[in-house]
Amino acid sequence: MSPGMEDDSIEGIDTIEPSFGLPAKWITDDMKEHAELLGYTVVDPPSVVSTHLTEVIKANAQELLGRQETKQLIDHLHESAPILVEEVTPNPLSIGDVQKVLAKLLKEKVSIRNLPIIFETLADYGKLSTDTDLLTEYVRQNLARQITNSFITDENRIKVITLSGKVEKTIADGVQQTEHGNFLSLDPTISQSILEAIAAKLEELTLMDHQPILLCSPAVRMYARQLTERYFPNVPILSYNELESNVEVQSVGVVNFD
Repeated sequence: MSPGMEDDSIEGIDTIEPSFGLPAKWITDDMKEHAELLGYTVVDPPSVVSTHLTEVIKANAQELLGRQETKQLIDHLHESAPILVEEVTPNPLSIGDVQKVLAKLLKEKVSIRNLPIIFETLADYGKLSTDTDLLTEYVRQNLARQITNSFITDENRIKVITLSGKVEKTIADGVQQTEHGNFLSLDPTISQSILEAIAAKLEELTLMDHQPILLCSPAVRMYARQLTERYFPNVPILSYNELESNVEVQSVGVVNFD
């Protein structure tokens, strides 16, 4: 993989590194040492394959976690915390409900390794609601330390772009309530305007060499995710309640539209 400047003396077959989409070359073994001296990152084929598989699994983890796999996780937790598990399932939540919450976390790249905290949250709020979207939001907030540590810099700082009050109100006003749950329903023109504004700010953040992160209020986070997941699936959408209070949050842009 090139360090940024191509060298014509490096001969090989042009390709794309499969995990992160970076331009690369397949080279022969006798070219390896020369490429490394020029600053190229040289990776052997087994490492490429294993890294690619890892990224594919991460990207599709929510589809790999079915009810049977969820039952195995629950049984394992039951060995160390039986009372906690019994407070959650089979009542008030079924294994299917728990699986949906875990899958929603995985879909947004939130680790589910801390099952005790996840189940503590489900035990507290499962009695009040069985809406898995809402329960997932409560779980995310209780995983604030874990989520914060995923994005924090060495300076104990997180750089984000935020939604303006106008955008947040527009999203909140577009939420439709049905017997099957709540969903976002915006005029296509308004949706397009918001998405274009987000895209522009994300591009600015990328040019500044910062990881794009979108921050909004807890009330609209999951609807902002619904709006953006098709267009910006890899951009984290966080709420203020998901960040530790001792972290410095630096806004480097505000999303707004006319």
